[in-house]
Amino acid sequence: MNFGRTAFDTNRNPFRQIGLLPFIAPRLAWTDMSQRWLTALPVYNEVQHVDRVLTEVRRHSNEILVVDDGSTDGTAELLARQRDIQVVTHVVNRGYGAALHSAFEYAMQHDYEIVVTIDCDGQHEPQRIPRFAAACQDVDIVSGSRYLEQFEGDSEPPAQRRRINEQVTAELNRRLGLCLTDAFCGFKAYRVDAMRSLQLTENGYAMPLELWAQAAHADLRIVELPVPLVYLEEKRSFGGVLDDGATRLEYYHLVLDRSIAAVGGDSERLALSNCTDSV
Repeated sequence: MNFGRTAFDTNRNPFRQIGLLPFIAPRLAWTDMSQRWLTALPVYNEVQHVDRVLTEVRRHSNEILVVDDGSTDGTAELLARQRDIQVVTHVVNRGYGAALHSAFEYAMQHDYEIVVTIDCDGQHEPQRIPRFAAACQDVDIVSGSRYLEQFEGDSEPPAQRRRINEQVTAELNRRLGLCLTDAFCGFKAYRVDAMRSLQLTENGYAMPLELWAQAAHADLRIVELPVPLVYLEEKRSFGGVLDDGATRLEYYHLVLDRSIAAVGGDSERLALSNCTDSV
């Protein structure tokens, strides 16, 4: 692999480059895009946010999919009233990763070329969707980063979540030779053909770690795009035992170790093959 350690000056253009990737024009208008793209929202018990978020998403995306991951709080009833979106429903809650798997499968089955994923908790800005879609025309994954650039009005992240993100991101970079600044941001764009080359099976919150291991192994082209840091519900639950930080970190390490082993590479070999000192 041939990933580098070079970053563009984000004061002059909004893209951070991970590896030896081509420059992407930041002013590319989404209306000029020739590729068919979908916005997908994984949703679980978002009755307080779903209507407002979808109203904003409609302003910036013509084709919208919601994956309802077994909501029990009235979200499903609100979605049933929507007439201009597609809904995939999980009868029971299967997990964040499972909802994304369903979104990828839908995009493949319906011949989309790009799928943009955005959370439905009000912490991502839908007006940025077209920029993610446009950025993905020449790469395989565009990953949002809340820590690449500071925005006016950024929230202060919960200390434990920030610490775990920093630790896991640093480990990903060391073991896979990546240059990420945010391992877990859910605001992303994926080239659908590239996703066909992956075999994602992790259903929970650690699904991005499996994604990064397989993406590095497959030589996928990755860029980061800065997004504002917004926390509306600092005590938002991960569910069950994962609300405990130590348990969550142990789970992340378990999935990362398993994912690296699954692609057949020990950490030192992967890091050496993925990363160079300069472009």
